[in-house]
Amino acid sequence: MPEGFLSSEEYDEQAHKLYNDGDYDGALEMLKEGLALYPNAVDLYVGLGYARLAREEYAWARKAFERAVVLDPGHEDGLVGLGETLLRFGDRAQALKLFGQVTSLGYDDDIELMLTMGRALYREAMYAECRDVFAKAASVRPDSSEAAASLGYALHRLGDDVGAGRQIRRALRLDPDLYEARVYLGHLLYERGDWEGALREFERVAPQEHWDALAVWRLMELKRALWHIESGDARLAPWEQRLRELEEGDDPVDRLLREVESTMGQGREAPYDPSQLELFEREAHLTTTSHAIRTEDGHLVRGTWHEIVRQMRDQAGFAHEPVGQYMRRLAERWHERSGVEIPFTDPETFLRTAAGAGLIHLVTEGDAEAEKELDP
Repeated sequence: MPEGFLSSEEYDEQAHKLYNDGDYDGALEMLKEGLALYPNAVDLYVGLGYARLAREEYAWARKAFERAVVLDPGHEDGLVGLGETLLRFGDRAQALKLFGQVTSLGYDDDIELMLTMGRALYREAMYAECRDVFAKAASVRPDSSEAAASLGYALHRLGDDVGAGRQIRRALRLDPDLYEARVYLGHLLYERGDWEGALREFERVAPQEHWDALAVWRLMELKRALWHIESGDARLAPWEQRLRELEEGDDPVDRLLREVESTMGQGREAPYDPSQLELFEREAHLTTTSHAIRTEDGHLVRGTWHEIVRQMRDQAGFAHEPVGQYMRRLAERWHERSGVEIPFTDPETFLRTAAGAGLIHLVTEGDAEAEKELDP
């Protein structure tokens, strides 16, 4: 081998660093370069699979993980990655089989692998299954705040609010700066009617550490109600500013879509898996007209119809779920609760029908000025 080439381990390490920094494109290129030199390097195929998965290129991710498992049938990261990818294709039975294979190989004490499997199941709303995984992780690693918090999230989804609160408080005792868990606890207390407790938890997270617009909105609502202050009060200013930043922030998915459209428009070869283009076909037919809705929880969402649904999906914790699947699941939940049939064939029909049923509030262009004065 000529001098100057990196080893496969070095390619893997550099790609891993790029991946952790959020540079998925850079990680992908590094892994491709490494595989050109080391075509049988299992770890590089595993890294390639996760880079593809992060870019939502599920077909190519599956191919990479399958190649890794062929080269090493007992590779734990390859098995978990393949299982996570199969969940995206709806193959739950095979995914569970792969996850079971990982635990049977003795990796049930690997906290990162267990959390990865549990989170993959959580994203697919397989709450009973992910609860079992998180419970195992929490028992094996009682010092893991992430495991305790994740178990709490799963228990909440299963309707066990008492158990959920217990696990999330345990997580916060282990790590008081686990902000996601503290915000989640704030929501639990809010929904329970413990306004003072909810406000206390929301306030313990600094404004710039808040990434949940609904939590910021609820915090301000509680301050107005409990402190008897009005909008514009200096004590609300940092939170009002943070809410504006969150609601007006540039969505990274939007940037990805713009890159795809720009590349295709210039006639260059698209750098994305052709089998994934169906993810963007609907976007190409959308207008750029901006709309706004306020959810039943009071959260304001702006953008095109498709962008609004995507933001609702992301805020609900299902950022990797296809928009169509999210609309179907939310429509079914609304139907169970109110008996109203909400079509989920396209975002505009979905949102307009939901607004007509009173499930969300549609803010039209003519109401824009009134919306600015709306007191949540």
